[in-house]
Amino acid sequence: MTQDELIWRIAGGSGDGIDSTSQNFTKALMRYGLHVYTHRHYPSRIRGGHTYVEVRASEEPVTSRGDGFNVLLALGDSFARNPSEGAVYGDEKTKPLFENLDELNEGGLIIYDTGVLEDEDVGDLETQARENDWHLYPIDLRAIAREHGRDVMRNTAGVGATAALLDMPLDPIQELMSEAMGGDILDANLAVLSDAYEHTNAEFEATHDLRIPKHDHDEEQVLLSASHGISYGAIDEGCRFVSGYPMTPWTDVFTILKREIEDLGGVAEQVEDEIAASMMAIGASHAGAKALTGSSGGGFSLMSESIGLAEMTETPLVMVEAQRAGPSTGMPTKTEQSDLEFVLSTSQGDSSRVVFAPGNVRESYEQTRLAFELAYKYQLPAIVLYDDMLTGEFRNLPRSFFDREANPDLGSVATEAELEDLPHDVGGRYERFRTEGDTDVNPRSLPGMRNGRFLATGNEHWPDGQIAEDTANRIKQMNRRVSKVEVVRDALAEQASPDTVVGDEDADFALLTWGSQKGVVEEAVRRLTESGHSIKALSVSQMAPLRTEEIADFLAGVEEALVVEMNATGQFKGLLQKEFGDYGDVLSSLLKYNGDPFEPAEIIEAVEIKQSGEGGDTSSETTLRPPAGDRS
Repeated sequence: MTQDELIWRIAGGSGDGIDSTSQNFTKALMRYGLHVYTHRHYPSRIRGGHTYVEVRASEEPVTSRGDGFNVLLALGDSFARNPSEGAVYGDEKTKPLFENLDELNEGGLIIYDTGVLEDEDVGDLETQARENDWHLYPIDLRAIAREHGRDVMRNTAGVGATAALLDMPLDPIQELMSEAMGGDILDANLAVLSDAYEHTNAEFEATHDLRIPKHDHDEEQVLLSASHGISYGAIDEGCRFVSGYPMTPWTDVFTILKREIEDLGGVAEQVEDEIAASMMAIGASHAGAKALTGSSGGGFSLMSESIGLAEMTETPLVMVEAQRAGPSTGMPTKTEQSDLEFVLSTSQGDSSRVVFAPGNVRESYEQTRLAFELAYKYQLPAIVLYDDMLTGEFRNLPRSFFDREANPDLGSVATEAELEDLPHDVGGRYERFRTEGDTDVNPRSLPGMRNGRFLATGNEHWPDGQIAEDTANRIKQMNRRVSKVEVVRDALAEQASPDTVVGDEDADFALLTWGSQKGVVEEAVRRLTESGHSIKALSVSQMAPLRTEEIADFLAGVEEALVVEMNATGQFKGLLQKEFGDYGDVLSSLLKYNGDPFEPAEIIEAVEIKQSGEGGDTSSETTLRPPAGDRS
């Protein structure tokens, strides 16, 4: 626990307003001048069950959830108290208190609602508190909420108690409430907030030394998740069509785009399944719209055939794959990075696609824009691959970050004047798929354009699109389509790399990671460096085509590289070994696949075990593969 940062966890029942309360408190901390970062944990059910959200706030920019937490606001699960549901949910009303204690740091604060949890519910909590130097603040939050409004406002009472114990002024919280609600509801919530604040100050003498940090932002900040980054990146790049079917966590992007895109004159369609969604997006793109579709896990599986159709017809298509723990339904609301191999190779036959895996909100915006640019310029699918962690991870960004030029350009589309001079067959059809010429990407025409008529089919075809099984033509068409990847690779090589290197560039011990684990790995490297370790890390987000030369340069001279990823089989390590067979003896894995993302301390522990020269595995919920000291 430090004095320059706060990690606050609010825990309760799913459907009890935990998410909305935490977001408002996070915004208040941001407006108070702090850098913020959230982590969401919730069960795979509609209502009820233990859920929590962590908010890390610091004077310095934060890139991960941190290690453990230091303030717990345990509200109890109100749905577990429903007599009609008690038999189903059992003792879940105590879970928000007791299931969080293992991760509460020494010296931490516990605020719990005595209106929900009675003496017999808390058992030996005082004994545990003495052993861990925890500070207990039992407050009847429900009574305060009832006095001025309703039970549900005990969330607001809990925020008021938190502010009192951390010596945080109420102004930013009151300001947010006034923006979010009005009338009697606002008045009641403001009364609950103030009453809880005053009650806590009057009843308790703070025995802890934790106080809210203080910082001022240089410019106005906004609070966003990677789902917002993807959605706003798509909109700024001209996307005006989205189709999808709800599936966690892809639903976040679909919901944001559906809310925004129709106000911009676009179309958002919720359809009967993912097959229809992907086919509809291909149709919209074929007709001249910038289109996006997406899903998660099993839903994306249904889109496999559509990806092949987009590749064969050379129709631009941007897709989002939001990973969650699999296989099959797995753990729908828990995070994992286990769809990498699937996304790189799904679909029939040899395929050509671009895949990005952004590591934070900034990258999700920038790489979604780049995905549109590449998809429409080179007429192929571009996939943005992220995971449940990034959908629930809110961070602050300067508002000025979004002061960018829009790009409605449709890429390689011929004008009617240009079509007049382009090759046509004897029937007057435009040879959109011709194999002779200066480029592997022929400009496409849009339906209705003069001299732009051609056939679009999933079968192999002649240059004008008519079905063909001629062997010589097949080879030429395949070579042209497959070569697009190399064209894209060369084009991307001329741009600044989205991959990030941190640490000691001469270090002989390295970390590699991809996607959402970028921030936590970079924090681990910073802390290891401060404690005297020589280490460096590479965070990869351009997954296909891989920047092989850049990765080879990073690995040159490295004696051991630990690949950090959230899956059980080491999928990214496998990709690296496929690309860089020479490094097979250098690479090893640090894996986590219990549904939670890494904490910095888990990576630090693994590095210290590796560098100690002794054998063994980690003591946490992570796995070293092979264990330290075993290179067989």
